[in-house]
Formats: sequence, structure tokens, C-alpha cells
Amino acid sequence: MMRVLRLLVACLFLAAGALLGALNPQPVTIDFGPASLQAGLGASLLGAMLVGVVACGLLLSTLVILPLRLRLRRAQVGKSAASPTGDHT
Repeated sequence: MMRVLRLLVACLFLAAGALLGALNPQPVTIDFGPASLQAGLGASLLGAMLVGVVACGLLLSTLVILPLRLRLRRAQVGKSAASPTGDHT
């Protein structure tokens, strides 16, 4: 059931992205200083959203997920060291 829901949500976002790109075909120029890029407005918006999602995922991973994994690993090592029989269960 969860796979079907994930597939449905992925298709929904894919359709929304295609619609956004199709409804915004105007050319825009993005200036990076020494270089510039000309692309469609829809593609530029989708690219900016993708960069934001990737940056947020990296930030979340480094500031939340990695410290929690380290804390869990330390707790598991401390639990196995405190066990008198050395049993890892």
C-alpha cells in the first residue's frame, strides 16, 4: 500500500513540474557574474526548487541525522560495555 502511495505522489509531483514548465515558457537570463545562463522560466523555477530541496536535505542530514546516529551508536556501545556477559542483544 505504501509503495502505491509513494508512486502516486511521485507521479503527482512529476505532473505538477511538467505543468509548471509548460505554463511558463518565457525565456529568462540568469546572471552568475562572469557567466550567464539562458533558460525557460519554468525550468529555472524547477531548478531553483531542486537546489533548495538538496540544500535543505544536506543541512538536515548534517545537523540532525548524523548527530542522532552518533548518539545512538554511543548508547549501543555503552549498553554492550555495561552488560556483564558481553551479550549484544
